[in-house]
Amino acid sequence: MMVPFLEYMKNSSNFVPFKTINTYFQAILDRSINLDIPIKNLFGNFILFLPMGIYLPFFIKKTNKVMVFSISMIVLLFIIEVMQLVTRKGSFDVDDFILNMPGALIGFGIWRTKFVQKLLK
Repeated sequence: MMVPFLEYMKNSSNFVPFKTINTYFQAILDRSINLDIPIKNLFGNFILFLPMGIYLPFFIKKTNKVMVFSISMIVLLFIIEVMQLVTRKGSFDVDDFILNMPGALIGFGIWRTKFVQKLLK
């Protein structure tokens, strides 16, 4: 039997910033769960969008400015989180967004380095 959408959203979403992140850090400190779980979740979400910081400005030249890139990433990450919720193939977690965005910005910083720019020419 399928759970009504609002109930699913309530039970599988996190709109409280740092709630999941703090839970995972606490689990690491008190060793209450297998370390693989929090480490994969925290660092995986951080690293997951690092390549996007390189690929997005490479393929879409308009995103070559940090502000345009940041706004594009915010919109993209929001769409991804909402799609996970709507399709019930995941959950909306503001902490995923908090971890994905710095990863993307670090990728963007790598993209902007003289070394990478020379490689591309």
